[in-house]
Amino acid sequence: MKLPHPIQYQGSKRVLASTILRYLPHKFPRLVEPFAGTAAISIACAARNKTNAYWINDLNKSLMELLELIINHPVEIADFYEKLWNQQHNNSIEHYYQIRENFNRTGDARLFLYLLARCVKGSVRYNTEGLFNQSPDKRRLGTQPSTMRENIYGVSSLLKGKAIISSLDYKAILLNINEDDVVYMDPPYQGVCGDRDSRYFSGIQYDEFVTALKELNTRHIRYAVSYDGRTGNKTFDTRLPESLSLTLIELEAGRSSQATLLRRDAVTVESLYLSPRLAQEVAAFPYFHKKNEAKQLVLMEEKGSYGTKIPK
Repeated sequence: MKLPHPIQYQGSKRVLASTILRYLPHKFPRLVEPFAGTAAISIACAARNKTNAYWINDLNKSLMELLELIINHPVEIADFYEKLWNQQHNNSIEHYYQIRENFNRTGDARLFLYLLARCVKGSVRYNTEGLFNQSPDKRRLGTQPSTMRENIYGVSSLLKGKAIISSLDYKAILLNINEDDVVYMDPPYQGVCGDRDSRYFSGIQYDEFVTALKELNTRHIRYAVSYDGRTGNKTFDTRLPESLSLTLIELEAGRSSQATLLRRDAVTVESLYLSPRLAQEVAAFPYFHKKNEAKQLVLMEEKGSYGTKIPK
């Protein structure tokens, strides 16, 4: 199934979504994403009718405001993007920097969509003041308006009337979930050890996050966490402790971009941890998913598409 994704975002779980969804229940009342990013897992769940209720949260307020526009006001945001995109042809680089300056000055989420579509490799970067500072991709002009419109309408058709959007600290979200929820977390683990990651406004503290997971275990909450990973012999961050009794699933994501540039055969592997209750419910056991296996899962899914019909 071709899933709609209007927001280009490095680190999105779009490619791994099919495999991750294998470890969520077949049906459940609500999906909660405290670190939603572009909501790739919510979009995938909606496309497969796993649930009809979503709580999509991320500390990046502009990103959540943009998702709210995409879901609830698809025509307006698609028209605005097309207008911006068409204005860039006289001097696309200068146009990009003007939009970036306006976005950092006003925080207008509508401008953010153009920046994400046009910036280098969909790679979000912020400076120490929390301002977006990524450069434009000089080789391309960004997603074509017709393609962007189709993706926006697709996301809206899947999530409109089903999603709560917020921009709160993850701990506030976890305090307000219940035993019927399924929680998927993809925290900024590159920053958990105290060093700030330029992709995020702030990281999270490792000890605080582990304590939060312990509390979820005590409450018998079903959750999955994409946390650490490795490329070749290099491991990213401290693994979650064995005391949490989590089931580790490793997902091969392919060669890293840096390894490709250096002509090295270093494969990136991401870790997915399942809570005790979730692992028991879906009968999961430690497993290593090869990339080709994940591709086969996608090919086996029912094909579908989302047309450009204007949502009601």
